[in-house]
Amino acid sequence: MNADEILEYCLKKLAGTVLVNSWGERGIFYNPEGKLKRGIYVLTVKGKDGENDSSSNLDRDEIFRVNLGVRKATFSKLFGAIPKRPGKGETVSMQYDFSSTDCILPHPVYAWMGWICSLNPSKKTFAELKPLIQEAYDYAKEKYAKKKL
Repeated sequence: MNADEILEYCLKKLAGTVLVNSWGERGIFYNPEGKLKRGIYVLTVKGKDGENDSSSNLDRDEIFRVNLGVRKATFSKLFGAIPKRPGKGETVSMQYDFSSTDCILPHPVYAWMGWICSLNPSKKTFAELKPLIQEAYDYAKEKYAKKKL
C-alpha cells in the first residue's frame, strides 16, 4: 500500500469526506457540503518529521505514517490505559518503538487523545486498519453532528 491508495480508499468509501493539505500532512476530513473551514479529522498521512513529532523517524526514504483517532475505549482495548499528554516536543510514555513499520501502534504524540497510527501498512495491516478507519469516520460524523452549523 502507498499513501495515495489509502487516501483514495477513504475518499471513495467514506461519504462526505474531503482531502485537505495542511501542516505538512494530507488529511481526510468529514465535511459534507463544505460547511466547515476544513472539517472534522478522520485520518491523516504524514511523510516527514516535524518539530514536535520525530519519534517515528519519518525522514527515512519512502516512509509515511497513517494517523487516525478512535474512541478511547477502542484505544484501551488495543493498547491498555490511555497515556498522559506528553510535554511539548516529547512522546507519550508507552513502551513502543514508534518507528516500527507495518503494524498498528499508539500515535507517538496524540495517543492521549485516542489516536493510533501505522507506518507503511501492508495490504494485510491495512485490512486490520479498515474497521478502525470506519470507527474514526463514524466518530468524526458524531462530532460533526454536535457542531452548531
